Amino acid sequence: MYLLGFDSGTSAVKATLLDAQTGKVLASASSPEREMPVAAPQPGWAEQQPQMWWDNLVAATARLRQQAGADLRDVAAVGVSYQMHGLVLVDHGGQVLRPAILWCDNRAVEIGQQAARDLGPDTCLKHLLNLPGNFTLTRLAWVKHNEPDLYRRAFKALLPGDWLAWRMTGRMCTTPSGLSEWIGWDFQENAPARLAFERLNLSLNLVPDLVDTFSVQGELTPAAAAELGLRPNTPVAYRAGDQPNNALSLNVLQPGEIAATAGTSGVVYGIGDQPRYDPKSRVNSFLHVNHRPDAPRYGVLLCVNGAGCLNSWLKHQVMSAAEDYPQMNDLAAQTPVGADGLIILPYGNSAERTLENRDLGAQICGLQFHRHTRAHLLRAAQEGIVFGLYYGLEIMRQMGLAINTVRAGHANMFLSPLFAAAFAALTGARVELYNTDGSQGAARGAGLGAGLYRTEKDAFVGLQTTRVIEPDPKLAGPCQEAYARWKQTLLRHLA
Repeated sequence: MYLLGFDSGTSAVKATLLDAQTGKVLASASSPEREMPVAAPQPGWAEQQPQMWWDNLVAATARLRQQAGADLRDVAAVGVSYQMHGLVLVDHGGQVLRPAILWCDNRAVEIGQQAARDLGPDTCLKHLLNLPGNFTLTRLAWVKHNEPDLYRRAFKALLPGDWLAWRMTGRMCTTPSGLSEWIGWDFQENAPARLAFERLNLSLNLVPDLVDTFSVQGELTPAAAAELGLRPNTPVAYRAGDQPNNALSLNVLQPGEIAATAGTSGVVYGIGDQPRYDPKSRVNSFLHVNHRPDAPRYGVLLCVNGAGCLNSWLKHQVMSAAEDYPQMNDLAAQTPVGADGLIILPYGNSAERTLENRDLGAQICGLQFHRHTRAHLLRAAQEGIVFGLYYGLEIMRQMGLAINTVRAGHANMFLSPLFAAAFAALTGARVELYNTDGSQGAARGAGLGAGLYRTEKDAFVGLQTTRVIEPDPKLAGPCQEAYARWKQTLLRHLA
């Protein structure tokens, strides 16, 4: 019996075929080979055509089928993970009305700031656990203000994962966890945030039906099944945003557990059983995937938008065609902690929540032409990402979250020994790396949602630690000194 998980990100769509009984990965594939393009029609905008996600999901499934040599009609359930906070508007027939507005798009910042003033910060934090900020809800308000004809034609507003699930099942729905990503969930009322919708003069009718995260949310239509090579009526039994799903993939479900990832963006995501918030909304609180009213679970999310995309930019703009990430990691490790005074602020991928929605842009500071080399640049980039995450972790600790052990997939920036060691040394946390990723998490979630696993514990058969990084006391002092210089530089730019 197989489980199929999809992880649809900004750069690519990954698919994993999992043996439900053993938890063994039978095959995995992604599409496209090079990152999907992000359009920026105006500065600060970020858009993609949803059809591109579907085309690459179909292509990844075809590659998966070739690699596995298995009959995908034996897949028992499908799960979907997706890039958070996006907005897809569709009409009554499901026609996409405009390109999707992505998580890293800045256009709604001012609308969010005005909504926070109108509602009052205390009301926002009490009911929404966040200031409205630059999220799906305020992106929808931007469309109403700037594209009113299009807004009037809209039937539903969907998250990227909602749209993909609709393409599979023909059913438009979302989850409470997904609606909390909108900043559209009232944590006091345990219901959609009517006060926020009314303040922004938005119709609640645009919100699709609510379904449980772990549930049969629809079944594959004959047309979708034919495109994917699956059996019609196969249940789609799980969906979640990429960061809650990353936590699920690592079995981070209980209070006090922490997940991290460093892909396009860098994220630390901690679980609690009490609603917590940062008064400045520099980190954000959502409903976790396993939240229930009788057993509340909240995810506190710290995001640095400019993480792996900084490393990718260096690969494509600075390195030769023959040099890949392992060579970059080796080169970076040739220089000392602190990169001999070279500092990079990794904020070049839209407005940053930890900076109170300011778009600082990436900064290279202290460059000396006769002293610094590519190696210094590469090290300063990796350290800058670690320092940006630690800057946010200081906020999370002020909220009362303890950071003692962090779980992450053995992927992306955590493949770099330098990055992993610096993260452990600076945070003082034990870092556990696992043989998993978002598409595996989506597959396991589908097994839970379809009732193929009796307990959460059963769903994590086959999940194994691949590497453990203990904090190195010899690195702690130099990393703290380098971070102090980095933070001082950041605060000067924010002044």
